[in-house]
Amino acid sequence: MLLCIDIGNTNIMLGLYDGDDLGPHWRLSTDHERMPDEFAMQLINLLNYVGVAREQISGVAIASGVPMLTSRWREVCRNYLHCEPLVISGRMHTGLTILYDNPDAVGADRIVDAVAAFRLYGGPTCIVDFGTATTFEAITAAGEYLGGAIAPGIGIAADALAQRAAKLPKVDIERPPSVIGRNTVHSMQSGLLFGYVGLVEGMVKRFKAELGLETKVVGTGGLAPLIAAETDAIDIIAPWLTLDGLRMLYAMNHEA
Repeated sequence: MLLCIDIGNTNIMLGLYDGDDLGPHWRLSTDHERMPDEFAMQLINLLNYVGVAREQISGVAIASGVPMLTSRWREVCRNYLHCEPLVISGRMHTGLTILYDNPDAVGADRIVDAVAAFRLYGGPTCIVDFGTATTFEAITAAGEYLGGAIAPGIGIAADALAQRAAKLPKVDIERPPSVIGRNTVHSMQSGLLFGYVGLVEGMVKRFKAELGLETKVVGTGGLAPLIAAETDAIDIIAPWLTLDGLRMLYAMNHEA
């Protein structure tokens, strides 16, 4: 059984694969202070809850955007699962031609998403990942990873408003009753949600101008369904794209 781990600045996603199908999976808050033994106890409790013994884990694949936590999860894998994890980098076998100026500078999550999207949906493809940052990635029909764009995530924008403007509260990111808000909370929710819809529509239009009008747009990340419900710019919602990409990369690099 393969354990896939996506370590982000806001959330850690874990998923179990027995073959090609995603089994039990979890989304946890990222705790930068948690130590390896604490992560291990959390993981073992989750496995026990679904009736999976840690001895059943035969491999681990990790995509991490938090270097400090990468080493801690390596320790978890070595000490508690007795295996050496595959940690994703731009220099490994991906099946894509990475044309970024410095392949080592491409985030592991962006590589994993690109591999999964190209293998599942072909190219040209634009991936929109609604994470801590909102990222846009471009893959050509020939499987070339061109790069993309990075914008602040909608959660960062909401936090910034509450922190920098004394009279603005922290709000839940959800659809308000109307675009024209009649109170402060609804006005903020409108600006955040529909503002980011406009960002997505504008960026997708520009990406298609360079990649081609036939470009498929794949949305992923926790807020993808919320944004996609307000626009026809997103063709496919793939909530577990990163975990699927980790499974694919693990198989590719163990076959290579």
